[in-house]
Amino acid sequence: MIRVDAHQHFWRLQRRDYGWLSPSAGALYRDFEPEDLLPELAAAGVGATVLIQAAPTEAETHFLLELAHRVPAVAGVVGWVDFEAPDASARIRALARAGRGKLKGFRPMVQDLEDPEWLGRAVLDRAFQALIDCNLTFDALVRPHHLPVLIRRLQKHPQLRAVLDHAGKPDVAHAAASDWKRDIARLASATSASCKLSGLLTEAPPNAGAADLELVAATLFEHFGPRRILWGSDWPVVTLRASYRRWMDMAREVVRRHAPEHEDAVFAWNATRFYGLTPSAPTLRTDPWR
Repeated sequence: MIRVDAHQHFWRLQRRDYGWLSPSAGALYRDFEPEDLLPELAAAGVGATVLIQAAPTEAETHFLLELAHRVPAVAGVVGWVDFEAPDASARIRALARAGRGKLKGFRPMVQDLEDPEWLGRAVLDRAFQALIDCNLTFDALVRPHHLPVLIRRLQKHPQLRAVLDHAGKPDVAHAAASDWKRDIARLASATSASCKLSGLLTEAPPNAGAADLELVAATLFEHFGPRRILWGSDWPVVTLRASYRRWMDMAREVVRRHAPEHEDAVFAWNATRFYGLTPSAPTLRTDPWR
């Protein structure tokens, strides 16, 4: 099976628009380019990726699109745009044109914003409507306390294709006893959002294994089911805790336990369908959801 990685990053320090990326980031404070990732993809049998923004600038979105047009493995880009700009709709359309089919959606960095209710601002309505009009997706980079306002936003735009990044970044060790579990159930039942099986190791205790993710994984598969879960590596951030292949093997163990017979969906078809990918490499025999 040729797999799809629904969440990975590249960055180049000399760009200087990564506000969160400083020497305190340790091993992440260096360039991560396609030549670093391509051997990992080949070894893991990954034939296509979705490249996700890491800086809150349109300039970085253009940089990612340039990489996507140069690197065949990158099947799509999720960029950034100022959702509050008066001309947000025009900016979204312009970036979609510049993407020439590679731009698949946008991701505001909600987790870094001071206002916990930012997603509820009425000024954002036009940007979200533009995503729908341009057939683009929304990646929700949020933390657990943002889930209630995210639900309200998505209910306001039922046609919007949305995905929750990193399962909403729960505290893995205490997720079962937190509001996160309740709000995940509400998000899955009250909206059509999908969820990424990604980023969990960095929210878990050091040296966590698949068994330590059990309560979170059980919650995700119970409420979203195998049709709405997309696997992503979150490379290179994942390398703070595990290698690319190690995280894939752990995720496969989780899927075998909670969604037997649906590995193809979680590791390829759900991302292909959600983002509207047309990978250059052949993927699977049959889409199980068509």
